[in-house]
Amino acid sequence: MNGSSMNIGQAARVSGLSPKMIRYYEELGLVPKARRFVSGHRLYTSVDVQTLQVIKQARDLGFPIERIKKLLRLWQNRQRPSRRVKEVVDAHVRELEERIVRMHAMKRQLEALAQDCLGDDSPDCPILAGLQQYGRHGPEV
Repeated sequence: MNGSSMNIGQAARVSGLSPKMIRYYEELGLVPKARRFVSGHRLYTSVDVQTLQVIKQARDLGFPIERIKKLLRLWQNRQRPSRRVKEVVDAHVRELEERIVRMHAMKRQLEALAQDCLGDDSPDCPILAGLQQYGRHGPEV
């Protein structure tokens, strides 16, 4: 990619995002509002596309929008200490670990419910009865 500008379709291809997602991230303020051609079409620079690539990678890694905003501010600030970036990532890793524990508990609960079900033509369903109980007591973590 050279220093020239590109339209939203080209920026989408290079960044790996859809035009709809690019417009959405623009609305959220993750990328600055694009300049416009005389025709009104959006105009993106190589820096805009690099920002979109960082956003896409962060989203692929499960970062929430607010953390992506932090990461982008840190990425754009070449004077930042790297420990601040590490803090953001470490916090995300801790949250992922907590989610993994909760998801394993949900998986165990669902496996137990499925094991009790014959899966036949009978209307009796221990899975549905178990879900009703689950709603009263919460997951077994």
